[in-house]
Amino acid sequence: MHINLALLTSFLMLLVLPGQPQLVRSTLNSMDESGTFQCVVHLPNDSIFLQQLEQLQNTLQDLIGKYEQQLSRAKEYAPTTEEQDSQTLEPRHTLESRYPGVTGSQYDNPAFTLLRLELEGAQELAAQLQAKGGVSGAPELLHQLRNQVTNASLSLKLLVDADFRSFRALQEEVHILEGRLSECEREREQEHSSRYPGPPLAPGACTHGGLQKVSRPIVLKLNWRGLSYKVGAWGRDSAPNPVSALYWVSPLRADGRYFDYYRLYKSYGDLVVLKHYEQWKMGYGDGSGNTVYKNCMYFNYYGTRDMAKVDLSSNTLVLRRPLPGATYNNRFSYAAVPWTTLDFAGDEKGLWVLYATEESKGNLVISRLNDSTLEVEQTWYTSQYKPALSGAFMACGVLYALRSLSTHQEEIFYAYDTATCQEHRLSILLDKMLETLQGINYCPWDHKLYVYNDGFLINYDLTFLTVKEKLPRSSIKRPSGSSAPFKPIRSNKPSRPGDSVTDQSTHKNTLSSSPLEGHLS
Repeated sequence: MHINLALLTSFLMLLVLPGQPQLVRSTLNSMDESGTFQCVVHLPNDSIFLQQLEQLQNTLQDLIGKYEQQLSRAKEYAPTTEEQDSQTLEPRHTLESRYPGVTGSQYDNPAFTLLRLELEGAQELAAQLQAKGGVSGAPELLHQLRNQVTNASLSLKLLVDADFRSFRALQEEVHILEGRLSECEREREQEHSSRYPGPPLAPGACTHGGLQKVSRPIVLKLNWRGLSYKVGAWGRDSAPNPVSALYWVSPLRADGRYFDYYRLYKSYGDLVVLKHYEQWKMGYGDGSGNTVYKNCMYFNYYGTRDMAKVDLSSNTLVLRRPLPGATYNNRFSYAAVPWTTLDFAGDEKGLWVLYATEESKGNLVISRLNDSTLEVEQTWYTSQYKPALSGAFMACGVLYALRSLSTHQEEIFYAYDTATCQEHRLSILLDKMLETLQGINYCPWDHKLYVYNDGFLINYDLTFLTVKEKLPRSSIKRPSGSSAPFKPIRSNKPSRPGDSVTDQSTHKNTLSSSPLEGHLS
């Protein structure tokens, strides 16, 4: 065995020490063709030295046997070590497959593990030799040998740790760069879409990739009842194909709660000059969460959780139905907009009501209604606390929520797609003339937002990402959770009528190439 050969030679050389009697005058060694080592040793004719040499030889044979035993155990552990090494190398293989040319540690292999075990065995062997004692002068040399083996083991460990940390740091850096590339791509897409917006969306169409930006506010005029009536709502019929082009305005009383009068204008010109209108008294509306859908006005019946429907052709209350589980009497209203416990909305996908329940702990709940019977067809639960929002609206089946940034700016920061049950983070700034926005209503016919702003009637043009003009995706793979322009948060299962919040489960979903792909139709 070559290892025994090296050890035997080393220990024979221990007999030739500086300052000690020369026990070995000369050594001649050779190895024949069969690999047998031959050694001729000339020793002085001294029985005491021969006894010491024989004792040292016996000790050496004993230690060699123990070393072979340890080496055999190391070979038994080799398959397990290789399996662990393969598990350790899995992240590196993944990175190499994704990014050719990026490699992991050169020490992440079974050979490194075997080297570590051999160093440990050598350290144990040196310790045993030092404990056995022997020829004078040998302990000092063995002590130096142990120190060198210990230093080699420590250096190897530090080298591996440093290499692993470098590998992890490289991974993090790659992920950061991917995120920056994704952000640059998002900005490039938005800039491209702004320069080349493509054909305008057809009325009531949802062939787009989600909301991109909001125009500056267009101030129409003060409401017809005056500056004291700071709370209210206004807009157009929010059905995708309205039966008329009428505009409606409904200022609340000065207390900001009681909804008693509203006006209908046949055209935008009539609204501007306040002519050719119909004024109706209602007397049982609560708050500014009302909307008009298919020539009917929907609102919260005063002091209850009831939904009410009035036919605008005759100002007749045609239906009243309670909303199961909904809070009322100003419980969980929007921030700075009291008495908005029920907020109705219409869009291309139907009639909706936004509200909160005790069971949802105040988080915003979305329910799609049957506009004929006011029965709840389906319900979705969001992660947003309703009193923390300044308002919300629906567009193409997607909820967009706002929050106030200052007295002159709002942010559309959150979206929930009812088609895919995915939540998204976004940041679309919205300027405002005065501090508080009330009664936010979206119209699919002209893709505008109609907002009541502390007594003034204002509107915004909405711009959506067009599908045909979207730029090709980069070939660089992104880490999970990055895309343009939305970043998904979580997925909540919708529920059918009668389901409770506790029955809803949350699932993680990967982001598709189109952020709102589920509702493009």
